[in-house]
Amino acid sequence: MTDAPAPLSRPILAGVVTALVGFTSSFAVVLTGLSAVGATPAQAASGLLVLSITMGLACVILAWRYRMPITAAWSTPGAALLAATGVVDGGWPAATGAFLVVAALTLLAGAWTGFGGLIARIPASIAQAMLAGVLLPLCLAPVTGIAENPWGVIPVVLTWLVFARIAPRWAVPLAFVAAAIVVGVGLVRTGSPMDTSILIPRIEFVAPTFTVGALIGIALPLFIVTMASQNVPGVAIMRSYGYEVPWRPAMLVTGIGTAIGAPAGGHGINLAAISAALAASPEADPDPNRRWVAGLSTGASYIVLGGFAASFSALVVLAPAAVIPAVAGLALFAAFGSAVQQAVAEPGERMPAVVTFLIAASGISLAGISAAFWALLAGLVVRLILTRTTTRPSEG
Repeated sequence: MTDAPAPLSRPILAGVVTALVGFTSSFAVVLTGLSAVGATPAQAASGLLVLSITMGLACVILAWRYRMPITAAWSTPGAALLAATGVVDGGWPAATGAFLVVAALTLLAGAWTGFGGLIARIPASIAQAMLAGVLLPLCLAPVTGIAENPWGVIPVVLTWLVFARIAPRWAVPLAFVAAAIVVGVGLVRTGSPMDTSILIPRIEFVAPTFTVGALIGIALPLFIVTMASQNVPGVAIMRSYGYEVPWRPAMLVTGIGTAIGAPAGGHGINLAAISAALAASPEADPDPNRRWVAGLSTGASYIVLGGFAASFSALVVLAPAAVIPAVAGLALFAAFGSAVQQAVAEPGERMPAVVTFLIAASGISLAGISAAFWALLAGLVVRLILTRTTTRPSEG
């Protein structure tokens, strides 16, 4: 006698959980990043809304077309990069222009395999060291926040710590719930009235412009970080569950989605990495041929959550000092640890990785170009010099 198939509600629920975890775990990072490069609160909320819609549609299209639990996501490491970069020459319009360039590069990576191979030649240690350096200041926010606003931040950190032990998947979302309670208590204590109009979702378009500082300081590092920490690992995770993601169509869909969202503030969508396992694993459905329903459900859930983007953005605006940065920092702990581990895994790559990490973490800006680019460039130069020195044949 064969076992009865699991009810269809199981993969549907798995998709809802995937979207809830993905959204609540990192939306604060996205809003922080968009605000850092010049977005107003309304423009940042627009970016969150359009990202939710485009990545939701990408999930639906890819899952339906290929009958796989392929899920898309916004680039959380990319948002962290924006937070570390700050406002570039040209401000917010230049940042949206950089987002369009990322879309073009993504489409190129899908259409021309040679270009994808060129990006793959960037050593993983250098790319991950750059990401780790970018994440470090954000990951320090819970620490500095405790000193700045202990009564607001300590409940958030304790909530995260408790659930990191008993339910790791929900640790960051529940830390956000704790932050929301802190915000609510603060509003009740102060009696501050709230303008309910800010809760209405709106799309704020801006005419993109293009500056050298934004192209080199935002577009290039954002594309590399997204490829190295989202798209490539996303394909690997799906492969581990028996699914071969169609690379070219995936890049086409996410590239077009990024291009559509850029003028409204979306910094980019890509293949999901960590959250991909929630929809693709046997927990979603014992039958691999039915898990694509979880991808469909994930997409629909993201679109629904997008309707609350303005409310989440308002919560960030109303939050006491240091509370939301603490949540964002906690959300990046796992990414930071993984990046550090990969950066120093190979003994021969450690010195270039250390140089890359330190420059990225310094936050310096030279010639209007962010530290991430200079870190990448310096790491590659140091690696080239050290490699040639160690491999030069002996004379005589």
